[in-house]
Amino acid sequence: MNTPVILAYAGLAIMIAMTGIGSAIGVSMGGNASIGALKKNPDKFGNYMLLSALPGTQGLYGFAGYFVIDKLYGLVTPGMDMFNGVAVLSMGLFLGFVGLLSAMKQGTVTSNGIAGIGSGHDVFGNTLILAVFPELYAIIAFAATFLISQGLA
Repeated sequence: MNTPVILAYAGLAIMIAMTGIGSAIGVSMGGNASIGALKKNPDKFGNYMLLSALPGTQGLYGFAGYFVIDKLYGLVTPGMDMFNGVAVLSMGLFLGFVGLLSAMKQGTVTSNGIAGIGSGHDVFGNTLILAVFPELYAIIAFAATFLISQGLA
């Protein structure tokens, strides 16, 4: 068995799985809030849908991280050394955890905004702005993954 390759693919799997799980949790939170808000204010479904979808982007960052590491820079190869294997594992853990937590926290922000809109408050724009803050850290984690991958290539 080639231990560095196993570590690298474990990192990629963790990256995709954790960002995907975070996105699934975040969009589910928004969807649940939307169902409740629809009972009070059904005319705002478009706003609810957009806000509910925002936490889904972290899952895309996980997939993009995989693409950058394995397809764009081709870091995972049969002859890779242990340093690169551990580096890819570390990037996977880093982007995976940040994506998981930022999607969940973004889901909390969007859910509260959806509840506010459902109650008749005009908070759509403010909610969009505030929902960007947790997303920023997922973007930073993806950018760091991209830059580290470029440095290893």
